[in-house]
This record gives sequence, structure tokens and C-alpha cells, in this order.
Amino acid sequence: MARRNRYNDDRRNYSNSSMPRNSKPAEGKSPIDIAKAAILASVFVIGIVVGISLDFSTNSNLDRIDSSLEIDQSAPNPELCQSFGASAIVEDVRLYITLNPFNVFVTQPVMQPGCVLRQNNWSLLEKQDLVTNEQVRDCKRRMNTFGYTGVLEGSPKISCIYQNDSAGNLFLNRPGSSGNRVESDVF
Repeated sequence: MARRNRYNDDRRNYSNSSMPRNSKPAEGKSPIDIAKAAILASVFVIGIVVGISLDFSTNSNLDRIDSSLEIDQSAPNPELCQSFGASAIVEDVRLYITLNPFNVFVTQPVMQPGCVLRQNNWSLLEKQDLVTNEQVRDCKRRMNTFGYTGVLEGSPKISCIYQNDSAGNLFLNRPGSSGNRVESDVF
């Protein structure tokens, strides 16, 4: 029988303390790691701020149109135009052709926002007495549609316009594409 000694009990209690033998005491995070994280976070935030400021500065350039959204917002009666047609850039140009000698002269183009209505929405113009029944018949007979510049509530300039697809759209007709037109593209 082993003799119990009061010193053995004390050593056993001391060795069975709450801390395991192979563990190290808990250490705090290194100040260097915290500084690295702070630097990375500040660089990230500065990058976002610089990116946003560059985006605002490029969009404020009035000499450039970056998206169709800008054209849509500039169209006369933008909500009506998007619901019943499509926004457009209208270019007014005059051509002068002389025959003897043969020459072609072109005026400086005037660019302005406009709207092209789908044929089934011409009633909007008729209800406001902006086009007559004769104009509608004439335009419909030639399979054309109406386009306008200026707000409808003011004095818009309305024209019967023809959709010209003879040359095709070289931006949309890329090699390998199906070439089928979306139904909403046909006015």
C-alpha cells in the first residue's frame, strides 16, 4: 500500500490546475497586425472615394454622352416617350446640290433630343390635336411613323419619318450574330 503523504496531494492538485501543460498563455494581437489592417482598410476607402469622384467628374462633361440613359432623360416628355416609343437624337441638316458643276453642300448639323412613336400610339398626338386625320392617313399609307422634337404641351415639331434599314446597323450586325430584330425595334 502506498502511503499517502500530504505533499503528494498538494503536488497532484497543483499539476491538475486549469491550465494544460502544453498550452501557452493567451497573447494579444500584435500591434503590427492591427496597423497593417488599418492601412489596408484606409487604402480601400480612399480607392472607393477616388473612384466615385472620377465617375462624377466624367459624367459632368457636357460634350460627351456615355449612355442611352442620358439620351432617355433628355428626350421631350421622357416618361411618355419611353412608354410609347423610343428616345432619339435628332439631327437637322440641309443638303444643297448643284448640277452644273455637280457639287454637294451640307449645313452644320443641329443636334437635339427627340422621340419616335410607335404606330399604335399615334392616338396620343391625335388627342392633343397635334396631327390631323389626313396626316395620319398619309403617314400610315407610306408605312412610316411620327417623330417629334420639343415637348408636346408646347409647340413640338412633328414629322412623318421613315425607318431606314437599307444600310443596316453595323454596330448591331456583327459577324456571327443572328441578325433577327426584336419586335419592339420595329416602329
